[in-house]
Amino acid sequence: QVQLVEAGGGLVQAGGSLRLSCAASGRTFDNYVMGWFRQAPGKERDFVAAIRWSGIGTKYGDSVKGRFTISRDIAKNTVYLQMNSLKPEDTAVYYCKARRFGLDYWGKGTLVTVSS
Repeated sequence: QVQLVEAGGGLVQAGGSLRLSCAASGRTFDNYVMGWFRQAPGKERDFVAAIRWSGIGTKYGDSVKGRFTISRDIAKNTVYLQMNSLKPEDTAVYYCKARRFGLDYWGKGTLVTVSS
């Protein structure tokens, strides 16, 4: 059973930085695509960033390009989301997702609040 546990959320002022982590367990993650999504109050869940477990290939949502960086540490089975130049509109619950062969696994999320 795949388990994903997010951490690193919190309250930060606009312009600040946070690094989220997603600890993955339950199986080997070769051939998985790992992603970050976010959901603001009253809004749909939106794509933020994704990376292949191999590390080859990353993708970002338009609103975070140039500010956020996704990476993974194979030895720690952990995916990171480095968030810089945070804006109030980045406030949301951030979720980690693992996908393979059309099957999605989600973490429970971590709250990021950016104050103006």
